[in-house]
Amino acid sequence: QVQLVESGGGLVQTGGSLRLSCAASGLTFTSYVMGWFRQAPGKEREFVASISRSGGRTDYADSVKGRFFISRDNAKKTVALQMNSLKSEDTAVYYCAADLKILNLSRRVSDYDYWGQGTQVTVSS
Repeated sequence: QVQLVESGGGLVQTGGSLRLSCAASGLTFTSYVMGWFRQAPGKEREFVASISRSGGRTDYADSVKGRFFISRDNAKKTVALQMNSLKSEDTAVYYCAADLKILNLSRRVSDYDYWGQGTQVTVSS
């Protein structure tokens, strides 16, 4: 049974930092492209960042580029999202996702096969 479990969310002030982590189990981790998405109240789930199977390639949404950094540890089966210079508009539930099929990185929600339960990030001013 595949499980993705996020942690590290919480309340932070504008300009602060948080590090999210996602622990994967029940899958061959190195076979999966990993992604982070977020969903704010009343909005659709949106792409944040993704990382290739080896960790050698990454992709970021324009809104977080230069502030957020995705990384993975294949030995530990974890993927992390370091979030810096947080803004109020970053407030959302953040989801970890795994994609087996795609050859390259993807920003599409529909491409991802497995999802975590989400972790809340709240940025207050």
